[in-house]
Amino acid sequence: MTFGYFAKYTLFYIYIFLDKKMTEQELLKFKARAAVLKALAHPTRLWLVEQLQQQERCVCELTDGVNADISTVSKHLSLLRQAGIVSSRREGKQIFYRIETPCLLKTLSCLESVIEKTPPNMQR
Repeated sequence: MTFGYFAKYTLFYIYIFLDKKMTEQELLKFKARAAVLKALAHPTRLWLVEQLQQQERCVCELTDGVNADISTVSKHLSLLRQAGIVSSRREGKQIFYRIETPCLLKTLSCLESVIEKTPPNMQR
């Protein structure tokens, strides 16, 4: 086998398998995934999701935990709700939130594994 044959085969492989273009449907799927990840991309929102994994909670309970005012916590929860991560219900003047997608907690657990394997000088 000559180097030319190997190079030709490699180029064929790259052309066939790696030169695949993203379809419109795939682009929409990845944009949707990015939107969910963007909704989670804040320390306060990650903390809120962890708090809601045990049980439904009122905004007033969550406000004390993050040392922020109700409007700030409500805005964070609203972003999570728009992304489909949490849902809410009103009871009188109080609004209660709960996790809508418990499978997301496995993803957060997976992130912990990535963090543990990342060298300290690579972590922010």
